Amino acid sequence: MHLHLLGVCGTFMGGLAALAKAAGHSVTGADQNVYPPMSTQLRKLGVRIHEGYDAGQVPESAECVVVGNVMRRGQPVIEELLDSGRAYESGPAWLARHVLAGRWVLAVAGTHGKTTTASMLAWILDYAGLSPGFLIGGVPRNFGVSARLGEGRFFVVEADEYDTAFFDKRAKFVHYRPRTLAITNIEYDHADIYRDVDAILWQFHQLMRTLPGRGLVVANAADANILRMLEMGCWTPLERFTTEPGLAADWQGGYELVGAKSRFAVSVAGEAAGTAVWALAGQHNLQNALAAVAAARHAGVPVDTALKALAEFQGVRRRLERRGRFQGVTLYDDFAHHPTAIRETLAALRSQQPDRRLVAVLEPRSNTMRQGAHVGALAAALEAADRVHLYRPPELCWAPTEVLAALGERLAVTDDVDALVARLADELVEGDEVVIMSNGAFGGLPRKLEQALKGRAAVAPSGRES
Repeated sequence: MHLHLLGVCGTFMGGLAALAKAAGHSVTGADQNVYPPMSTQLRKLGVRIHEGYDAGQVPESAECVVVGNVMRRGQPVIEELLDSGRAYESGPAWLARHVLAGRWVLAVAGTHGKTTTASMLAWILDYAGLSPGFLIGGVPRNFGVSARLGEGRFFVVEADEYDTAFFDKRAKFVHYRPRTLAITNIEYDHADIYRDVDAILWQFHQLMRTLPGRGLVVANAADANILRMLEMGCWTPLERFTTEPGLAADWQGGYELVGAKSRFAVSVAGEAAGTAVWALAGQHNLQNALAAVAAARHAGVPVDTALKALAEFQGVRRRLERRGRFQGVTLYDDFAHHPTAIRETLAALRSQQPDRRLVAVLEPRSNTMRQGAHVGALAAALEAADRVHLYRPPELCWAPTEVLAALGERLAVTDDVDALVARLADELVEGDEVVIMSNGAFGGLPRKLEQALKGRAAVAPSGRES
């Protein structure tokens, strides 16, 4: 089959293209934002990419047009497609029919932690010799790719609550029909799609209706919104996890040692199940690990095997990824774009390096953040940082100096990425821990800052060159 994918350079659609190629299909595609690394990955796969959404681009040989959720009515290629009567469907629907059908689907849903938890789960299954397929909204470092068809019966999918397509406003995850579902948390997000958290809970409730009675739901015991959603109806066995002492749950986890390498312990039904030492940090990652281990056990992986796998888990690119140490300054790249994720990221770094200056560099890029849906929680989320640099994009609908006034002199606001790089390069000193947070490319700031630091002499904390 020849497929033409519209919006092919998105993380989900790019992964779908890789799966389709692995399954033997011919794939072409189009996107308005064609740039590395996704464009490079797709061309290596032999996917020819048309730049733009103009009419006349769909090859005559294409038997199906797969429409990404970036597409809208009024775009020339969409209007031509609808007028033509040609076959088309959404990416999630195509994935469900051609890849997930007949497989044991393990889905990971939630506002935060989906990518990391799905990556952990896929790695645990792979470590156990199950050769799973997967489609993840990031690149697990253990695999080096975001999607793989796999050879076994299991398939791990990051189950996104964002809408499916312009013609299907259900959440993507209702298409996947999982047997195992892990829910990390539920908060208000995607303000461009959902009016409030109740609208999101309704979508999760639709997902719950698709789970079989012999499946499993693994849920965060400490999340009030998950509890509200489960009260709407749950017809599947439920196991809860938590890192909070004293909270009733089937799975409990806690750190015994925190540092560059941290050790955590896991108990199941009140009985000690084992420990693991890993390079990740933060309570949020421990919660992700508990969800992954519980889901993997449902697929037949013993807990001790899962913990051994986590000891070798290398993390996910752009999820608190350490870029390196440059002239004494350590740089991290993180995808955080919601106050909760920002707070957890900073808390994780603070737990590892309590005595070093922590510098947060934030781009409020998501639609929800730019519209101001989370401004009330942002200052508190950044409180753990000793210094905060915020890039103000032209379309920002709120005033950073007003919203973040509680940060006082710790806050610096810059309107230009290159000016921000120069300001950081001038200000940062040896020993600083710098985390760059954005759900986009941030105008190349991570790379530019790395190069700027490499090109200068190290600056000691006193301000003297060293």
